[in-house]
Amino acid sequence: MEDIISIFIRSIFIDNMIFAYFLGMCSYLAVSKTVKTSVGLGIAVIFVLGITVPVDYLLNEYLLSAGALRWLGPGFAEVDLSFLSFIMFIAVIASMVQLVEMVIEKFSPALYNSLGIFLPLIAVNCAILGGSLFMQEREYANIGQATSFGLGSGVGWFLAIVGIAAIREKIRYSDIPAPLRGLGITFIITGLMGIAFMSFMGIKL
Repeated sequence: MEDIISIFIRSIFIDNMIFAYFLGMCSYLAVSKTVKTSVGLGIAVIFVLGITVPVDYLLNEYLLSAGALRWLGPGFAEVDLSFLSFIMFIAVIASMVQLVEMVIEKFSPALYNSLGIFLPLIAVNCAILGGSLFMQEREYANIGQATSFGLGSGVGWFLAIVGIAAIREKIRYSDIPAPLRGLGITFIITGLMGIAFMSFMGIKL
């Protein structure tokens, strides 16, 4: 249980997708103009990462990795389908994003319209694919650890985009030099937030 909690906390604060790896920056910068839309997209990312990472873990463990098909019989022990990882992971991600898009359109048309093209673009958000690839690279011992990592990564991305959105709303009427208005000051604040999150690296988990 401790390892699951440790992975969850680490993926939020230490291995944050935005501040540690700068993954998913396109949606992070484009949608973070208001807190409302940022919260909606952040929750969608949590859901997608929380579902796709454990599903991709099962695919990798019982289908794709070298020797994963040994449960079919001794003749399949040497089969290695790892070259299909990218396409299989992306197929799972695209399916989950389509499900999220349908649910949001059904229950919150206003949020669906405000997110616009960036909702279906979750399917090509590098943070989502990065979560599955990190899971594969780190070779988590069980699906519980993989799920904890997926949810933690989603929560970390959620905190990042909501945090920057809240700051951008506050500084909208501030006296910012003209060349830095918009994305310029956003990049500077993101860098400062990244430095702030580096302080969590001192936590012993």
